[in-house]
Amino acid sequence: MAGIKITSIESASVLRKFTVLFILMSLIPVGILYYLYFQIREQGKVELTENNLSITLSLVILGVLTGYGAMRSVLKNIIDITRSNKNTLAEVLGPEKIKELSENNNEIAVLARSFNEIIRRLEENIKNLEAAKQTLHSVLSRVGAGISSMQNIDNFLELIVETVTKSLAGKTGVLMLVDDIRQDLYVKTVYGVKSDAIKQLRVNMEEGPFSSILKTRKPLLIPRLGEMKFSQPTSETALEPPLICAPLLIHEKALGLFAVSGNEKEANFQEEEMSLLYNLALQTAVAIENARLNEDAEKTYFETISALAMAVEAKDQYSRGHLDRVSDYAMRVARKLNLSEEDMKVLRDGARLHDIGKIGILDEVLRKPGPLNPQEWEMMKKHTEIGESIIKPVRSLAKLCDVVRHHHEKLDGTGYPDGLKGDEISVLSRILGVADIFDALTTDRPYRKAMTFEEAKAELSKMKGTKLDPKVVDALLETF
Repeated sequence: MAGIKITSIESASVLRKFTVLFILMSLIPVGILYYLYFQIREQGKVELTENNLSITLSLVILGVLTGYGAMRSVLKNIIDITRSNKNTLAEVLGPEKIKELSENNNEIAVLARSFNEIIRRLEENIKNLEAAKQTLHSVLSRVGAGISSMQNIDNFLELIVETVTKSLAGKTGVLMLVDDIRQDLYVKTVYGVKSDAIKQLRVNMEEGPFSSILKTRKPLLIPRLGEMKFSQPTSETALEPPLICAPLLIHEKALGLFAVSGNEKEANFQEEEMSLLYNLALQTAVAIENARLNEDAEKTYFETISALAMAVEAKDQYSRGHLDRVSDYAMRVARKLNLSEEDMKVLRDGARLHDIGKIGILDEVLRKPGPLNPQEWEMMKKHTEIGESIIKPVRSLAKLCDVVRHHHEKLDGTGYPDGLKGDEISVLSRILGVADIFDALTTDRPYRKAMTFEEAKAELSKMKGTKLDPKVVDALLETF
């Protein structure tokens, strides 16, 4: 008997409850039939007095009522589960989807359909996470390949051109360098064209629209290409309008140019996008020059991933300029708190790279025009860890790992990724966190307009002391 386990009927499964109740409901009618059968067998007839009939009917009615009450209790539990979980399901699926699923009045069917929909979305999220994982693996593999061969930066340039082209919704991205001997431009890196024809493209520096870019040292937006003459004509140049170009400048010397051609949205590029490409080209030029001189390999890596950070920023029109603004706010606080020159350098460099990890986040999540759902939010929170993993291999950038990983931590432990509390969070991470939040509050978002300074000040005051360092908040606000 030691192996027999007796459990309460209340904690039993619905099927077991139904079986037990069915047996109990059947006892009375089966007992009555057996009694009648016994009379016929023993006396050859059925004899029922009025009193016996009354008792029999009472027992039948009692059995029916008992069975009805018990079955109703079981079904009511299922209905209560559906109703109690309706609000939770609404948060996951949205009120419109719940309304659609509830068109059928059958509560069990609604519950089943709701969970089927949740399972479908979970499967979709798993696919998205797998896609993000593959994207991250690709990025880190290429960055790692660049680290192992710092004498040339081909892997980095390919990554930059690809990321920038995608961010600007371009069809083709081309990075061209000046050939000092032949005095023309040749294609160094190209993205978006499978044919090798464009790789053989050489452009005369004295003719065509590119010549003005190299002479004026200014970016250019070309709605239509017009006529261009190439030293080696080809049927597939892939440089179709619209086109934006920016020179690769270093110490006023043009090393080449960066061009993005065509537009996936079938629209012309804007002045803002041309300006963005110009800034990216300046960062890329620094990386190229450092690689050419081969003086400081790790500086080359830093300048290159800075360009990547700006490329990631370009994915979302609402966050453009975010890195520069956050760096400015952080420096204001650093000067106000009289930090050392070394700490200010770490903070400035950390501000430039604090969102580099977003390169491993799906574009659908980065560009979503509204608040993120729980699954998307968990994916977004991974960018701090991804950012740390990108800069960690470089010894000279080790000091940046803390601010990149922990700039979203909060004093009360509600931040991420490690849930640090109070003094566990470094001063530099606290400063960068406040600067990051202030910029987010004072810039437009898809789901809200930018707050005024006074509104942002009130919002920071609510978090001061609980989530944010009061000294840092006060120092920032006092600089305005």
